[in-house]
Amino acid sequence: MKVEAFIIHLPRATARKPQVSKLAAALPMEVSVVEAVDGMELGDAAIASHYVRQLHRPRYPFALGRGEIACFLSHRKAWREIVERGLDAGFVVEDDVDVETAEFGPTLDLALAHMNPADVVRFPRKADDGLGPLVASAGSSGLRTTRRVGLGMQAQLVGREAAISLLSFTEVFDRPVDTTVQMQWKHGIRILTTRPIAIREVAGELGGTTAQKRGPKSLTEKLSREILRARYRFAVRFHTA
Repeated sequence: MKVEAFIIHLPRATARKPQVSKLAAALPMEVSVVEAVDGMELGDAAIASHYVRQLHRPRYPFALGRGEIACFLSHRKAWREIVERGLDAGFVVEDDVDVETAEFGPTLDLALAHMNPADVVRFPRKADDGLGPLVASAGSSGLRTTRRVGLGMQAQLVGREAAISLLSFTEVFDRPVDTTVQMQWKHGIRILTTRPIAIREVAGELGGTTAQKRGPKSLTEKLSREILRARYRFAVRFHTA
């Protein structure tokens, strides 16, 4: 099975370069660094060609910021690398991730042995709920289907056919990349998840997020967003019940 890893890294995030090197050394496969799309340099034309508000149901209630759009386009770059390099699968990982060596190796081996080319295998940073039947297990490692896909795009194995499907489905998008991948009822890709937790997010140790920060919100705006977020989550649960 031909598999390579792709670390998504924003070049101006120089504080993260040592972590990129550390992560590359820890991964048991050939590694390439994918230059992340920079939201600060993203032009209006590029945004308009990919981003359209409220494209799918349930409607996503928030407008995306440039950083969120750039993050989505960065993952699309990694998916395209999988296809163009003729790989069977690619391990797509963000540059604020550390792998737990003892758990990661066996879990990765299990996923590679049992995933299909049309699958995405999540390596979540915390336990997901809404898990489905067990697909395979070996020792303490397990691989399960997911009825409700968790959020976060820290690390995933993406099969070649899944990468093709994701690229097609997300040529135009209306919500963040993780909530888009969550929509199995739309794209039809089987999403698997691994156990035990084999990665951890270390953004806090690297100086925090690289996403552009928005200005402070009023109490009314915060409450409104929480209500809209709760409604959206309820709608997603309706689709994944």
